[in-house]
Amino acid sequence: QLQLVESGGGLVQPGGSLRLSCAASGYTLDYYAIGWFRQAPGEEREAVLCISNGGRSTNYKDSVKGRFTVFRDNAKNIATLQMSSLKPEDTAVYYCAADPYYDCSDPIYWGQGTQVTVSS
Repeated sequence: QLQLVESGGGLVQPGGSLRLSCAASGYTLDYYAIGWFRQAPGEEREAVLCISNGGRSTNYKDSVKGRFTVFRDNAKNIATLQMSSLKPEDTAVYYCAADPYYDCSDPIYWGQGTQVTVSS
């Protein structure tokens, strides 16, 4: 049973940076593609990005391209989301999720979420 725990959220000023981590336990993370999702108040949950299980392929939502970078260390069972040039519209609860397939289209395991607030 794979378990995911996000950390690293918090309050940051516009233009600032945050690093979110997704730590896995119960199973090896390298079996899964990892997606990052977010949900803002009153909004539907949206996909932010996906990284393949080996880290060779990534896909980013257009609005975060050039600002967000995802990487993973399968040996440590950790996936990381580096966010920079943050904007108020990035404010949301961020979730990591694990998908046994390559495209993060149907994740099976989800973390509990971590709040990111971008505000001056």
